[in-house]
Amino acid sequence: MPFLRTNDRAVEDPRPPRRILIADDDPSIAHLIKVTLSDPRYELTAVSNGLEAVEAFRKQPFDVVILDVMMPFADGFEVCRHIRAESDVPIVMLTSRDGTDDVIQGFELGADDYIRKPFKTVELIARVESILRRVEGYKSRRAPPTLRIGPLFIDGPRHYVTVREQSVNLTPMEFELLYFLAANPGQVFDRETLFREVWGYEYAGETNLVDVCIRRLREKVEEVPSRPVLIVTVRGVGYKLTEA
Repeated sequence: MPFLRTNDRAVEDPRPPRRILIADDDPSIAHLIKVTLSDPRYELTAVSNGLEAVEAFRKQPFDVVILDVMMPFADGFEVCRHIRAESDVPIVMLTSRDGTDDVIQGFELGADDYIRKPFKTVELIARVESILRRVEGYKSRRAPPTLRIGPLFIDGPRHYVTVREQSVNLTPMEFELLYFLAANPGQVFDRETLFREVWGYEYAGETNLVDVCIRRLREKVEEVPSRPVLIVTVRGVGYKLTEA
């Protein structure tokens, strides 16, 4: 039975191991990820190209998918597109290229997070644990399980969202960002706070990850995304969800 590490003491964890799919064609990186995540709490499956990643995903469910951007046969973006068409499983993209283009493209395709190579093992662990906490529902939510703000209805336990009575399909990250804003209607949050509260770790100021996620949310919940009335920008400060 798996154990959780709490204050350097192992405590019994009754939950089954969380399945993690790792897709990277670099054997050294794949090995590093497997060693880093070697823990009774995790069940790891590693593949070396995009086609194998799609096949593995279709054979069994996973709790987290880690995709390298540059892979043979099908790159990480294509695999992300395939998986996102079938599932809202959290997807982490790995990129070794400079700039934010890979990050933006990954988020536009539905990725939830990214890690830039070379990465520190503690960073990888923090990202995976943060993602799993989100997936498992933030059991200590301070907000009510259901929220209704104007035309927006959010059912936290069911991970279900409707806008103007129409259901909306959100990735786990999009859901958590919307839930956080809706739980604090009218309150303005800067990017640093949103990153810390929603993503679960300190702000990575070199990316516009928060902006991309906000833009994706607007495309799904606003009648006219280019003229948002629900999720609005407060110039020079950040974002808020209006109470109207």
